[in-house]
Amino acid sequence: MEPNELQNLTKKERKELRREERQNEKETTYKNRKIKRFLKWTVWIVMIAAILYGLVWLTARSVPKEMGQEYPNQGQEHIAVGATHITYNSNPPTSGPHYAQPAGWGVYQQNELPDEQLIHNLEHGGIWISYNNVSTDTIQKIEDLVKRYPSKVIVEPRSKDDAKIVLASWQHLLKLDTFDETTILNFIKSNKNRSPEPNAQ
Repeated sequence: MEPNELQNLTKKERKELRREERQNEKETTYKNRKIKRFLKWTVWIVMIAAILYGLVWLTARSVPKEMGQEYPNQGQEHIAVGATHITYNSNPPTSGPHYAQPAGWGVYQQNELPDEQLIHNLEHGGIWISYNNVSTDTIQKIEDLVKRYPSKVIVEPRSKDDAKIVLASWQHLLKLDTFDETTILNFIKSNKNRSPEPNAQ
């Protein structure tokens, strides 16, 4: 309002005008506070969402993906020693009918253990490393590597293997033509305890 117009107003009108101006200022201040509060909450929500996304991303990266070719699950049925059963879908088998008693963890140098027994070890989250037609030096390297894992790993010779070194876990198989320490360790890390009964010993 112009100064001249203001002078022409009565005392009561000027008072009313000041009251309206104060009211307008209050409303403007209230709106500004509301906007600031909204922006503040928006920034917090975006920051929290970014942190949560980052944590999920880091967790996903830290959990190794399962290595090796995946095979369909053929079940977990217990069978009597020597009983007939369905044909396994991989060589060596990675699931399916098996004996009720698993093998003890560790290195077996002479006798081959029954596939039906070692499947039970896989069911318990174990890693089965077998080899065929490899040098004594390679066998020693495998055995030395496995000493880092007092449980959940079995090493044995296996004449039915169609590769020099075979790594097996529940529903996963990886075949190697030569000893590769990094690949073997990654397979163990990725697949150990990824099974129906990971807490069983």
